[in-house]
Amino acid sequence: MPRPKCCRRVAGLPRCKVFKPAGMAACSLEEVILTVDELEAVRLADLQGLYQEQAAEQMNISRQTFGRIIELAHRKVAETLVEGKALRIEGGEIEMAEMRTFKCCDCRHTWGLPFGAGRPQECPECKSLNIHRAPEDRFAGRGPRGCGGRGRCRRGGRSTSGPKPEAPPETKE
Repeated sequence: MPRPKCCRRVAGLPRCKVFKPAGMAACSLEEVILTVDELEAVRLADLQGLYQEQAAEQMNISRQTFGRIIELAHRKVAETLVEGKALRIEGGEIEMAEMRTFKCCDCRHTWGLPFGAGRPQECPECKSLNIHRAPEDRFAGRGPRGCGGRGRCRRGGRSTSGPKPEAPPETKE
């Protein structure tokens, strides 16, 4: 009997869940399922350019596991592009990261807030209203409100608490 999978920490759920070739009816296409943790691996490795060891640490998994996940994700994405299939993003055993990172566009101050705390109204440093999610954190938290909560595992509808990630350090650039 194989070991049960550990929950993989992800920054958030994707806004778009289905991608398909333009001009083709979705019902006529074969679908490839990309799990949320596979999408997170692609985001960390390919979009943020992290090394596998750094990305694995963010997802709370081993480097070897990250390597297997990213290899499978790349294969699935290549299959959809080359063979003209639809790509559906769903499933996977995941836990939501606990912190969101914000950045002030005026003073460049960066700070973290826990999920569920609401969006800050102003920069805590300069009181500017010109604040946004930090570029490295933009994917996070875009899912529906009932996305499992902070630090919760999403394993087949059951919720279990997972290890808590460290809060991002406050920096001022």
